Amino acid sequence: MHYYNEEDLGRFGDIARHKPELFEKFLAWYNACQEDGALSKREKALIGLAVAVTVQCPYCIDAYTQSCLENGSNMEQMTEAMHLASAIRGGASLIHGIQSHNSHDKVSM
Repeated sequence: MHYYNEEDLGRFGDIARHKPELFEKFLAWYNACQEDGALSKREKALIGLAVAVTVQCPYCIDAYTQSCLENGSNMEQMTEAMHLASAIRGGASLIHGIQSHNSHDKVSM
């Protein structure tokens, strides 16, 4: 048995069992965010995939990979989006290293 089960993605709606009105509001917001607007559905799917990889959610990775394919993206485009997200995450980790420099400088004064 795996910690993450592929079948659980299909059970997402079960989370509404105890508070359906909140889940309905979430779904309305979630679905509205994915509609064509200033960004196309294709662009939004690529952003979703990049975020999914960054937050390391296997369910989201599966869902947004499928969404990317359904909206016309190819693996080259998807891979570029994933690399950009990873590079930003790496850069964010490095810039937080400045906190260590600041702590060092305070102690060394």
